[in-house]
Amino acid sequence: MSNNKRIGISLPIKYGLLAGVIALSLSMMGMIALFAERDLIAGVMTLGQVLLFLAPAALSYLAASKAPPGKKGTALLYGAITGFFAALPLIALIYVYTVIDLRQYFPNVSPALMEILTFGQGPGLGSLILLLVSTVLGLVSASLYLLPEKYRKPIMSGLAGTLVIGMFSEILTERLRFFFGPRFVGVIITSKALRPVIAIFIFILITAISYFWMQRGGRISERIAERTTKRDPRMRYVWIALLIVGFLILPLLAGTYLSEVINNVLIFALMGFGLNIVVGFAGLLDLGYVAFFAIGAYTMAILTSDGALGVGGFSFWLALPICVGIAVLAGIMLGFPVLRMRGDYLAIVTLGFGEIIRILALSDLLKPYIGGAQGVLQIPKPTILGTGLIQPDQFYYVVLAGCIFAAYVSWRLSGARLGRQWMAMREDEDVAEAMGIKLVNSKLLAFAIGASFAGLAGAIFASKLTSIFPHSFNLLISINVLCLIIVGGLGSLPGVVVGALFLVGLPELLREFAEFRMLMYGILLIVMMLLKPEGLWPSAVRKRELHIYEEDGQPSVDSLPKAETRAPGMEGTPHL
Repeated sequence: MSNNKRIGISLPIKYGLLAGVIALSLSMMGMIALFAERDLIAGVMTLGQVLLFLAPAALSYLAASKAPPGKKGTALLYGAITGFFAALPLIALIYVYTVIDLRQYFPNVSPALMEILTFGQGPGLGSLILLLVSTVLGLVSASLYLLPEKYRKPIMSGLAGTLVIGMFSEILTERLRFFFGPRFVGVIITSKALRPVIAIFIFILITAISYFWMQRGGRISERIAERTTKRDPRMRYVWIALLIVGFLILPLLAGTYLSEVINNVLIFALMGFGLNIVVGFAGLLDLGYVAFFAIGAYTMAILTSDGALGVGGFSFWLALPICVGIAVLAGIMLGFPVLRMRGDYLAIVTLGFGEIIRILALSDLLKPYIGGAQGVLQIPKPTILGTGLIQPDQFYYVVLAGCIFAAYVSWRLSGARLGRQWMAMREDEDVAEAMGIKLVNSKLLAFAIGASFAGLAGAIFASKLTSIFPHSFNLLISINVLCLIIVGGLGSLPGVVVGALFLVGLPELLREFAEFRMLMYGILLIVMMLLKPEGLWPSAVRKRELHIYEEDGQPSVDSLPKAETRAPGMEGTPHL
């Protein structure tokens, strides 16, 4: 019995030390001190404090979930122990700092960091405060786990929503000042952070809305769906019209800076729609996708540039289909040599293709034609009825039109015969070929259509920047696009947009922390693969594939095909 008790207590100790090591690592890398410069709630909380205590809170919550069922006291004890031990590595750092000059080994272990860890007190009192805060936070996290789900989820939504609004309060300040004036902004925000009273109000509001939606949201959704699809089909067009109006007025609400961020997100989403066809639908791992993006961009640059390298004098609209066509030809050229390759071999070949295009763009061989390292300059912006789309909120409509076109084509293909052929080929090429699917045609079409979207994105990208250089088309672009369709959900069209928002939009909004961008990027990918491997907005097929087995290893009842009517005497036959 005592042995079981020791095993039980060892679990929160391990979780606590793990949380402490995570917080210690973030502190020594300089993230805590840097993020502490951004206030979330004025005079109460900084982003650095949230980052410091995020791991202890999360692991205390997880430790409480591992407690024996029905033992609330044990769950609370687990949370408190986890919080207690999470503070110990940080306290060790505080005392080591007082004895040894750590800055010669770890430059980020600075007096500013010690000020944060000790809450402005000395090492002794500050360590006690840190230990108390961490323990209480662990206890609160465990208490949150013990709440009924109908209360727990709304409270967590309220906390997350308040922190997110506080994180982007600087951007919110600019837009509120534009619409309501500085006096109104001063009531809500001070020193680029939420006022405490406003933060409490936002928390209560989001929590109440989330609670109401949990109670009645399902019935409201059912009523809307019923009225839309059964009673009044015209309601579907009303919703579509509202969505279109929302997209059209978005730049007016967002302003110049946010419109630029949205444009970047949409360009990556446009590439994501193309790679989603190649990887998500057809199952062909393409790591050289940036090559088609570069081909579209350079074709647009050469055909429209007003500089010495411009050869065509074409307008943007006339050059656009040519860019797409050349990208399609490049996709077919890549497709032919790799028709019999699969998996890792295909990835390596496509990776080589992407590098070949990048090196050719840098080479002296093609420098007289595409500028080499100096790139192509003086690329004009597109015009509509003689008006140049110069500002980001104007250029937004060009990028939006490209994304809508790509999304519509992808949606139509996903349910068409060709889309079903791709999905069959993705699952098993040998079986697909045995069923009569022509693998050569299907693969070539996948590469060609995927390349066309990348070429379209590259053409728009070149016109957006008005100049292009080879360093804009490195391997990292292909990796980013691949990651966003994985994070959003392979084979899911809404998932492409969601993935682009998370992996392109958020880093753009947090550019002041750009030195840690790739670190946060990697952490997000790891967390996603562990907690939600199907993606943030997965397709129904992908979600069913990954959740077909329950914890006991048996197929889930909901995941199995529904029983069909059997002929008399055939009730016992297996469902094929």
